[in-house]
Amino acid sequence: MRLLVTGGAGYIGSVVAAQLIAGGHEVVVLDDLSTGHSDAVPAGAQFVRGDLRTEAGRVLATGFDAVLHFAARSLVAESVARPALYWGQNLGGTLALLEAMRQAHIPSIVFSSTAAVYGEPESVPIEETAPARPSSPYGGSKIAVDTALAEHARMHGIGAVSLRYFNVAGAYQQTAGGWLGERHRPETHLIPSILAVALTQTGKVSVFGSDYPTPDGTCVRDYIHVSDLARAHLLALAACAGGEHKIYNLGSGTGFSNREVLAACREVTGRDIPARIAPRRPGDPAVLVASSERIRADLGWRAEKTLRDMVADAWTSGSAGPAVRQHDHGRSDAP
Repeated sequence: MRLLVTGGAGYIGSVVAAQLIAGGHEVVVLDDLSTGHSDAVPAGAQFVRGDLRTEAGRVLATGFDAVLHFAARSLVAESVARPALYWGQNLGGTLALLEAMRQAHIPSIVFSSTAAVYGEPESVPIEETAPARPSSPYGGSKIAVDTALAEHARMHGIGAVSLRYFNVAGAYQQTAGGWLGERHRPETHLIPSILAVALTQTGKVSVFGSDYPTPDGTCVRDYIHVSDLARAHLLALAACAGGEHKIYNLGSGTGFSNREVLAACREVTGRDIPARIAPRRPGDPAVLVASSERIRADLGWRAEKTLRDMVADAWTSGSAGPAVRQHDHGRSDAP
């Protein structure tokens, strides 16, 4: 198959592109490099640098079998500060892509969504039927895209699958030996933030809240290895059915507390990573854990790699970001 991967120079998009190439597909990556990196585009992929809103039509006119769509802004705090940016790029970019797909008769799309669409959950584990109540423009833009996908499936007969990620971690080793890992600036994700402190042996990790109603008092989150996540995209691609929009959660179904993640990082690195307890932050749910029973039943997917695998691969790949004096964590990470 000939496939377009939008945002394929980013963390998750590059890993999916690499797995697609390893599976024998022809891959074209479209990315404006606003947050991605050109050297993350896997060998064997054709790279087109450009804005989705202006380049999607030209690129898709060359003929494709399907689209895997990752191009988006993804920082919750930034979305609150600059909501128009998120509505314009995340929703506006996707609408331009869908129109280009309609004109080029591209039948299928797999969309990179997020657990941020659920906001504060009523119960855990969170199922796909849970109310969508995003607490940020980032989550709101992703729900809006789901609405657009459902309408395009109904009106134009495309097959669409939305994959709602929980916390993604780890790194992927390509066939040629190079690693693809997290390189966010700023880094807001838990594991690379802790590993950055371990790497430089400066600063402290801030643990926000130690009095939550959880076994050890700290927030509990669901983590999934990026290679497991990428594998789900390949299965979703095969599951796209004309006229249908399907939604699947992607998580391990098991939560890990901040203290447990910190302990795993200390074990893998062999370093005593200093941490401090800080006050709770408003809006941090105690527990966010996914139910992935729907995708397991429909597509046979389940997370296979452990928390230790995620930490070890991130550490080995060198994807720990530069350390700062304190590293925030506890929120649900967004792809």
